[in-house]
Amino acid sequence: MKPQHVILQGAPLDCGKNRRGCIMGPDAYRTAGLVEALESLGHTVTDIGNIGPAPYTEVIHPKLHRLSETIAWTQSLADATEAAFARGMPITLGGDHALAAGTVLGAMRHAAAVDRPLFVLWLDAHSDFHTLESTDSGNLHGTPMGYLTGRSDFPGWPDLPASLPYENIAMIGLRSVDPAERAALQQTAITRVDMRQIDESGIATPLGAFLERIEAVNGMLHVSLDVDFLDPAAAPAVGTTVPGGATVREGHLVMEMINDSELLTSMDLVELNPFMDERGRTTRLMVDLAASALGRNVFDRPTRAF
Repeated sequence: MKPQHVILQGAPLDCGKNRRGCIMGPDAYRTAGLVEALESLGHTVTDIGNIGPAPYTEVIHPKLHRLSETIAWTQSLADATEAAFARGMPITLGGDHALAAGTVLGAMRHAAAVDRPLFVLWLDAHSDFHTLESTDSGNLHGTPMGYLTGRSDFPGWPDLPASLPYENIAMIGLRSVDPAERAALQQTAITRVDMRQIDESGIATPLGAFLERIEAVNGMLHVSLDVDFLDPAAAPAVGTTVPGGATVREGHLVMEMINDSELLTSMDLVELNPFMDERGRTTRLMVDLAASALGRNVFDRPTRAF
C-alpha cells in the first residue's frame, strides 16, 4: 500500500452488550504499539484520542440495552469518521461492534459525497444483522448491519444517506448466526462465507472475488475486523468467543490480500476486551493484523516471545 495518513480515533464504547471490558480497547492498542507499527511501514499517523458519545439522556428501554447511549455513539462516530476522511484514512479503535453503526455511516456519507460506491468487509463470527425487533438479547452490538442496510425502522437513529446495498457486503468467518438473522440473510445478496466454506475451499477465493468487484467499480472498502473472527485459541480477549474461527495465518492472508488490492479506505478494530487477554497477546495480534493490512509482509513481521 502507498503511504497513507492514518487518523486513529478511539471509541471506548461498552454499551452494545452486557459484558464489560471493551472500554479499555483503544488504550490497549496504543500501549501495544499500533502507532509505531504503522509508522514503521512509512505511514504518517495522527491519533486524535478518544471520541465520546453525543449528548444524550438515557431512557430505560424494556428490552434494548442502553439504547440512548448507543444512538449517541452512532451520531458522534458518524460525524467524526466523515470528518476524518478529509485528512486521511480513519482507523477506529474499539470498543464493541455497535460502533460500526457510526463508522460505516460516516464512510457512507463520505462515499456519497465523492460519488463512489462503498463496500464493507465484515470479518466476524456473527452477522450482526438483527433489527431492534428481532434481537432476543437486546444487545445492540448485534444490530449494526441491520441498521446500515435499512432492514427496518431504527427510530431516533441518524438517517442513512441511502441503505447500504446488500451486494456491497461480504461477511467472512461466520459461525454463530441466530435463526432470525439466518432467515433474513438468505433473502439477500450479501456474500456470506462461513467457516465450513473456508475449510472446504479456503478463504482466498471468495475474498479475491469480492475485491475484484470493488476494483471494477472504483469502490471504497471499509473493513470491520472483530476479534472473534479469529479462533479463541489464538485471540482469547473477546466476550463473544466462538470455537472454530480463522487461524492466525488465515487472518494475515486476508489482511495481506487487502493490502495488495490497495482498496482499503477505512477500518474498525472491534470487540477487544483486554480484561480477558493473556499477557496482551490478542492485542498484539490485532496490531499485527492491522499492520498486515497496511503493508507489513512476512520479512518484517517481528517474532513474539510470550
